Amino acid sequence: MLIDLWGVRGSISAPTGNVEYRLKLREILHLGVQAGIKDTEDIEAFIEKLPENLQYNYGGNTTCAAVTSSTGNMYILDCGTGIRTLGDILMKGPAGKGKAEIHIFVTHTHWDHIQGIPFFKPLYIPGNIIHFHSGIKDLAERLSYQQTERFFPKEFTAMEATKKFHLMEEFNPISPEKGVEVSCLRMKHPGGSMAYRFTENGKRFVFATDAEFTADYLETFTPEQNAFFSDADLLVIDSQYTLDEAFKKFDWGHTSYTMAINCAMKWRTKRLVLTHHEPAYFDEKLFTIKTNAVEHRNAMDDTVPEIIMGREGLSIEV
Repeated sequence: MLIDLWGVRGSISAPTGNVEYRLKLREILHLGVQAGIKDTEDIEAFIEKLPENLQYNYGGNTTCAAVTSSTGNMYILDCGTGIRTLGDILMKGPAGKGKAEIHIFVTHTHWDHIQGIPFFKPLYIPGNIIHFHSGIKDLAERLSYQQTERFFPKEFTAMEATKKFHLMEEFNPISPEKGVEVSCLRMKHPGGSMAYRFTENGKRFVFATDAEFTADYLETFTPEQNAFFSDADLLVIDSQYTLDEAFKKFDWGHTSYTMAINCAMKWRTKRLVLTHHEPAYFDEKLFTIKTNAVEHRNAMDDTVPEIIMGREGLSIEV
């Protein structure tokens, strides 16, 4: 499986502003002077040595990820603003000719997870078939409500692609293709949210954004719930807050990076991606959080899981 991240911000999109851009530019130029860059041929090697937060933008789009199976079939997770860019790429293939069958798994319908749907171009192409999978009985009604004429010029029901809705149940996996299994689990979040687990060729990928993991919540887990998360090769998990902020925002439905690390260690996760970043955080703050997360893991005398800061454009093979 190949996992691609198209949007990693939580709550609301947060594009890089001029203040942050100039701060990053100033720091890069300062490091360039220190490195003695005098030739354009040295630029690429210099960039590769920059800290992670200066090599990349972590990204401002809200949640969207994609899973590509070994056969090349793609399964989309959530429809935040990141799905717009993904849709533009899909339009270059069968989706642009009305010959695509696309599967979308929706965790929940808070705006930052569905607001990209009106800008997902494959939905406007007759002949495309879009499958929406979720644990929400009235998902079609919710998506239609978002696009009534009061809020958007074209209604959801008027988008020309064929739309099909499939209701999923906890611990009742589906197989969208031979050899691929997808199961779901309800999470603690205002209004509810679903985590999804993909399994192929013995490999496990779990996507668990918008969930408030706390010590008390984990104590309520049944063996089946723990098994859902256990031994994942890759876990993408909500880590919107620092620990201090999590205490101040109890019941807001999100997790601290500290608790995300604790969860990953409890479940024997091999690689951990922190996501659903706080929109107010500059990249410098996110990089500090990653550094602190590694230190927290190391303080428990462990080198597992590998800790990765989610960013747009990141691809991880499982």
